[in-house]
Amino acid sequence: MVLRHEEFDKGCEASCNGPYDERWSKTMIGYGSEDEHFVLELTYNYPIHSYDLGNDFRAIVIDSDSLFDKISQIDHRKSGCGRLAVKSPDGHEFKIGKAEQEPKVMRVQLNVGDLEKSRKYWTECLGMGVVEEKKTRVRMSFGEGQCELEIVQSAEKIDRKTGFGRIAFSYPGDKLQSLQDKVKSSSGKIINELLTLNTPGKADVQVVILADPDDHEICFVGDEGFRELSKVDPSAEKELMEQIKKDDSEKWY
Repeated sequence: MVLRHEEFDKGCEASCNGPYDERWSKTMIGYGSEDEHFVLELTYNYPIHSYDLGNDFRAIVIDSDSLFDKISQIDHRKSGCGRLAVKSPDGHEFKIGKAEQEPKVMRVQLNVGDLEKSRKYWTECLGMGVVEEKKTRVRMSFGEGQCELEIVQSAEKIDRKTGFGRIAFSYPGDKLQSLQDKVKSSSGKIINELLTLNTPGKADVQVVILADPDDHEICFVGDEGFRELSKVDPSAEKELMEQIKKDDSEKWY
């Protein structure tokens, strides 16, 4: 479902839309509210016609019997874990598994160049707990019931190219500065130091943007402002459809 849709006249101060300074939009979609589910942000830069996908992103894992049955009827491949693997129109992979539940994003998989170095960063620097650890992959989470992050050792050097994104987590607003200081003290990379972002007509939010050892971008957003900003907008899908109708991308796509 479409949870909210927002239009912007210029690039984001925290490079939320990548290294672009023209008009852009973001659309939040998911299987439920942002407070209760891990959701996806679709970023659309109006002047940009295409992106080159790198090898940084691996897959998003979704489990549900009903979705598994649906995907089994279309073109797919079997992944190593037994899930059905399909790709979005832009080439991003989704792995669908069986579970007696409504569709739910279970984890995000990222490729890394040095598994131990990345594990140390995510657990010791950012405070994630290890859920499961194997020779070539580590599953982590910020808490029980939360969407997991799985880092997987890559045989190749990580190249993010131009089609990269970022992962975001809400975080107590009064602790963002101390998190930033901790990352600084450990010589971690900070893309954008703590700042406040404005969304026209909606709540302001505090964010700090980091990068892990492979330059996977990480956004920590102040929970208080985020909870206000992330309320489901009943008119979001209608607004999105109106913007799609106005856009002339089909002429060059």
